[in-house]
Amino acid sequence: MLNLRRIGIDTYHENVAFLHRQCTQYQAEAFQSRAKVEVQANGRRIVAVLNIVVDDSIVKPDELGLSVTAFAQLGVEEGRQVRVDHAKQPASMEAIKRKIDGDRLSGQDYRAIIEDIVAMRFSKMEMAAFLVATGQGTMDRGEVLSLTRAMSMVGERLTWPEELVADKHCIGGIPNNRTTMLVVPIVAAHGMLIPKTSSRAITSPAGTADTMECLARVDLTREEIEAVVRSERGCICWGGHMRLSPADDILISVERPLGIDTEGQMVASIISKKVSAGSTDLLLDIPIGPSAKVRDMRAAQRLRKLFEFVGDNLHLHVRVIITDGSQPIGRGIGPVLEARDVMAVLRGEPEAPSDLRQKSLLLAGRILEFDPDVRGGTGYDIARDILDSGRALRKMHRICDAQGPPTESVSLGAIAGEVPATEAGWVRSIDCYRLARVARLAGAPMARGAGVDLLKKRGEWVEQGEPLFRVHAAYQNEFNFAMKMATEDCGYILSPDKATPQMEFEW
Repeated sequence: MLNLRRIGIDTYHENVAFLHRQCTQYQAEAFQSRAKVEVQANGRRIVAVLNIVVDDSIVKPDELGLSVTAFAQLGVEEGRQVRVDHAKQPASMEAIKRKIDGDRLSGQDYRAIIEDIVAMRFSKMEMAAFLVATGQGTMDRGEVLSLTRAMSMVGERLTWPEELVADKHCIGGIPNNRTTMLVVPIVAAHGMLIPKTSSRAITSPAGTADTMECLARVDLTREEIEAVVRSERGCICWGGHMRLSPADDILISVERPLGIDTEGQMVASIISKKVSAGSTDLLLDIPIGPSAKVRDMRAAQRLRKLFEFVGDNLHLHVRVIITDGSQPIGRGIGPVLEARDVMAVLRGEPEAPSDLRQKSLLLAGRILEFDPDVRGGTGYDIARDILDSGRALRKMHRICDAQGPPTESVSLGAIAGEVPATEAGWVRSIDCYRLARVARLAGAPMARGAGVDLLKKRGEWVEQGEPLFRVHAAYQNEFNFAMKMATEDCGYILSPDKATPQMEFEW
């Protein structure tokens, strides 16, 4: 038996245990670093990845250390005696090995895998193997449905006492594009129920939850969400805090550093969250563009059919809208900058990004047409009236007040520098992916005030030496990283001929 010690290291969705090399009870040779162990105390047990340490200040020879995540999951007080044993391999690991070999997995296989992931029986290396094995088009649509169903069934579920519960989601890949934070107050001001649970960023410089967190608290409990929605007909919060499809957030913690976002996992992630959140009708935005997640119409239509197939089988009505993803929507890239753009549109400021306003009205209008009392084709006009009258702004303020103030005040990164054009010309194209990488190198979304502020968009004229965008960062090293990438390739292509800017569109 060893004495339990809490080690103040956040290992982010992975249980980690720390054992001294000169442990008095267990020989380190028998417990090698990165092996998995089972820790037992007071009738409770967890599985953790083992790290061997040699510093007595971290853990003593008669102690077992647990990371913050593992300590919380075990749920016993520090100093309690714990027992350590070799962990058995999760039974579902055999299914993952079969998938690696190219086999088709059953619904029972996916349910077992998801249950083991949520119980934290897998290491991040094993979850990475699962993600790679199910990526690159190796899952057929039946397997995607099985994975989605399993993810939606393991965890909490919200239920609402209404027949129509609206939702909106974008598959991402386009910097800013923060339409959700405009759609929700417009739709809620109309009176429709729209409880929006959003994710944090995976590979982008900001997710909706990251941006909303600049304006209001997003880590609400189930009871708090229900209270906000009862009062305001809508909310914009982080779904991970409530264990809605908790496997999704755990898998995202592996996808983020690997940059993985495959079609099957994307569909399972989005649909499982919507089903868990109690949504009945979903408007899904699929942007296409040369540097977006989806590059052409053929791929967009294939993805559209997959979303509709999975949604139909899980009793979620999915309507897909395919939009222009050839450049960032709005001007800011990064949580604080994106929140600025949203509030500028809500306030009707003259300098508010017109493309963000137009796309938000398009999406809000389509959702309003879910309402059987709204005649088809009139949703856009209703949405515009709600926005222009100030009702959407007042609703946003009420939602923010109901959710509570942000946990900490944030401001724009004080370290800033501009990236100039190397020649004169019309902006022909903007590389969304590269600008997103610049914003992430600057520190977004972890540093919420970091990011990229666009000064020029497609179809605008720029003189040689005139700034194309401004980089903001909170720390000098991150600013240097971002500026180095931006100066190597700014992501803008200029042309002596004016290109007609593409507007949002749908097929």
